[in-house]
Amino acid sequence: MDIYDIPFQRMDGTTTTLADHRDDVVLVVNVASRCGLTPQYEALETLQKTYADRGFTVIGFPSNQFLQELGSNEAIAEFCSTTYGVTFPVMDRVRVNGRRAAPLYEALKQTPDAGGHDGRIRWNFEKFLVLPGGDVRRYDPKTVPDDPQIVETIEGALPR
Repeated sequence: MDIYDIPFQRMDGTTTTLADHRDDVVLVVNVASRCGLTPQYEALETLQKTYADRGFTVIGFPSNQFLQELGSNEAIAEFCSTTYGVTFPVMDRVRVNGRRAAPLYEALKQTPDAGGHDGRIRWNFEKFLVLPGGDVRRYDPKTVPDDPQIVETIEGALPR
């Protein structure tokens, strides 16, 4: 199945896909509110504000897979809004590993990162940059969202 056709849930329970972003650059991130990497929300929001008008979006997927996410969508939405001023879409909570992993994550995990790691999500804030046409780049959790390699890839894929 094409990555753009894989369904997933918004926080309000409605189903969507990446189809509306086929020509965009999308940074998919499994997020968590109570993680040592949670301050990455700030850089994610900065990327969103910097590039949104050129066809870029961050999409956050809260996951309690590592036992560091809040218990409800309402609590997650409030945390994201009040703590980091998040304006990018944050979806319904997902599992990123195991038998019940979200289908989108099953597809994304097939892409290796620069170190050759594919498969299992290692921790919160693992990043997948989906470029126009469906090419995917994977970045480990400790790679900050505004890492020069990520920014250069975003800028190179966006219209001038």
